[in-house]
Amino acid sequence: MLPTIFQDAIPLLKRIEQAGFQAYFVGGSVRDYLLGRPINDVDIATSAYPGEIKDIFPRTADIGIEHGTVLVIEETGEYEITTFRTESGYGDYRRPDKVEFIRSLEDDLRRRDFTMNSLAMDAEGVIYDPFEGQADIKHKIIRTVGKPSDRFSEDALRMLRGIRFVSQLGFELEPSTLMSLKSHSSLLSHIAVERKAMEFEKMIGGDFREKAMQLLLHSTLFKQLPGLAEQKEAIQEIAGLPMLKRLNTDQTWLLLLTYINDSPAEFLRLWKLPSKMIKERTKEKQILSFRTKGGWSKELLYYSGLQRVCNVEKVYECIHSISSSAIDELTKDYKALPIKNRQELTVTGNDLMKWTGRKGGPWVKVTLEYVEKAILNGEIINDQETIRRWLEKCSRSEKN
Repeated sequence: MLPTIFQDAIPLLKRIEQAGFQAYFVGGSVRDYLLGRPINDVDIATSAYPGEIKDIFPRTADIGIEHGTVLVIEETGEYEITTFRTESGYGDYRRPDKVEFIRSLEDDLRRRDFTMNSLAMDAEGVIYDPFEGQADIKHKIIRTVGKPSDRFSEDALRMLRGIRFVSQLGFELEPSTLMSLKSHSSLLSHIAVERKAMEFEKMIGGDFREKAMQLLLHSTLFKQLPGLAEQKEAIQEIAGLPMLKRLNTDQTWLLLLTYINDSPAEFLRLWKLPSKMIKERTKEKQILSFRTKGGWSKELLYYSGLQRVCNVEKVYECIHSISSSAIDELTKDYKALPIKNRQELTVTGNDLMKWTGRKGGPWVKVTLEYVEKAILNGEIINDQETIRRWLEKCSRSEKN
């Protein structure tokens, strides 16, 4: 029996067929079904033109109708249904200049990137495989549909996608596909940074990312990625780390930053990543430097926060090939801290000004930090009156 995600969408295929058209599940969902991998969504391709799909289903939205895609809204979910099409004239090495709607499934599958993605499956679970994608999946081979030079010249991002699939699946690039990828690597310069970043993030999150990084070097594609053109040795070192696959995507970005001599924030901005992500990785890079020089103190745990502690320690362990993780112990140490953030202090800046009769200024922040350290180190407890008396005592000591 097909997985539930397909079962829920089968009624759509049958309604399209009842209207006199063909309809199939296509692409990555079929590939992942054959591989036994999790399937997050399904794509449906059909011989019906967009207007015909809108006649069949009462609730639709035009999300890419110029390329044949209509969003169909059903109780079981929302489904993108795309008309069979051919494409031609890739002036920007990414998007077709001309799209023509057709009725032929095989001709639609012919325009796709790799054979493992050129599969279709009908409502009964029958696989249509005109380009032998199942054989390539069986043999763990990534091969383009037709001539690799044609596929990469049409859409240069397919080269980075090929390496991303290596990272996710552990497959090998078919020799002629790899050779063409090397000879066409410069075409990646035409692709928007945002698109490169999306594929790169998926690549560094794969279980076989070390193979993918080696391919970045072998193919010279790394020279077309933001800030990496001069980082061949860094990529080589990272690819050779035995614990690399233990890291998640955020942690792998942090790892990369430790091998890049440039400013972390400047490097990440080259990728046009979200500002929050840039801020977090930059902060973690600073924390990693402190952790490397002096280990974890109560103050460093406190100012870092648990998530940053975990990210930094994971990367530290990866760099130094430490198999016995300290994450559990650090988590206990963090949870045992008397306070986790400044909001938990029983005193505020207003209290300090009231007690001293002084106006606000930098001294307030300095004093609060002084109090935080005293509480963290067990000198005093987090009690307002106790803190007030302790500050008065400190003030008298300074005067004497």
